[in-house]
Amino acid sequence: MSAVKAAVLAAFGQPLEIREYPDVGEAAPGEALVRVEMAGICGTDVHLWLGQLSIPLPVILGHETVGRIERLGAGLEKDWRGEPLRAGDRITWASSLTCGECFYCRMKRQPTRCLARKAYGISYCADQEPHLRGGYAEKILLRAGSALFRIPDHVPTESVVGAGCALATAIHGLERAPLAWGDVVVIQGSGPVGLAALAVSRQAGAARAVVIGGPPHRLELARAFGADAVIDIQQAPDPGERRRLVLEETGPHGADAVIECVGHPAAVNEGLALCRDGGKYLVLGQYADAGNISFNPHTITRKQLQVVGSWGFEARHVDAALALLARTGLRDCFAAEVTHRFALPDADAALQTVRAWRSGKAVITP
Repeated sequence: MSAVKAAVLAAFGQPLEIREYPDVGEAAPGEALVRVEMAGICGTDVHLWLGQLSIPLPVILGHETVGRIERLGAGLEKDWRGEPLRAGDRITWASSLTCGECFYCRMKRQPTRCLARKAYGISYCADQEPHLRGGYAEKILLRAGSALFRIPDHVPTESVVGAGCALATAIHGLERAPLAWGDVVVIQGSGPVGLAALAVSRQAGAARAVVIGGPPHRLELARAFGADAVIDIQQAPDPGERRRLVLEETGPHGADAVIECVGHPAAVNEGLALCRDGGKYLVLGQYADAGNISFNPHTITRKQLQVVGSWGFEARHVDAALALLARTGLRDCFAAEVTHRFALPDADAALQTVRAWRSGKAVITP
């Protein structure tokens, strides 16, 4: 049996290793063996590499992936939308699977908090068969029950991976903290999640959007995504100065909604201060445990703020993201996010490029 190469996180903070695993002879009923065409490097992958989430090691990273079906297991004939599937189709998939039976899935209808949730590229130990459960590899084997989506021919692979999990995450977040038509929005962070939140905010009717972030090449992308104003944290390193600049753009009362997409705890205090009284603060970026902060809860009470958290996304949010890419010019914006391409042996260099904020979206093309 031939071997499949994969980039593996074997120890936190150490370079990714290229390892080989047995190819899959036949896909079991309901499974799909997919040859990877492109895998995105997500900011969460950096957090995983740093050891900020509890995951099994070794693990094949990669949860933002597009590939072509190589083998379909018995009974798998249609994608999540009900469209027919066949070998050779270009697909993507929801990165996580839920049980559908636990307290959160069944009783509270919050499957992103499923007690048995598992995510490709995060939750599966690469030492355990069938090994191939992450996107940083030549192939990935998708479990029965995975939500697969056939990608429309007019939507480029770069658009899907450029949007990555960020677009579905932003759609889920703004579903939990919806905007009103004409709202003024401030977005903290100009990485993939920040740009996705900007795109979704505009689609939801935001009248004005201000992005705080950096470096400059990411702020240029933010303007392309529809930001009315950008604030470079390198040019305004002091939070007080950034607040002054934000209020110049939003008016003296602050923003109707502030969306945190940074992933650094210190951003939260700053963001709360940017909301108008009675505004909303949506926390999207704190996906990993990057540490604690001290804050004064009187700020929330005095300003009558709504503070909302959002974790991950569901298959229906992936469907909504692909529909958005299919019907709008945003697919070109998200494709333009892909600025750095790496071969599989250079997966660690790709990860470090993202860690150092040197790219828009870095991808691996096995």
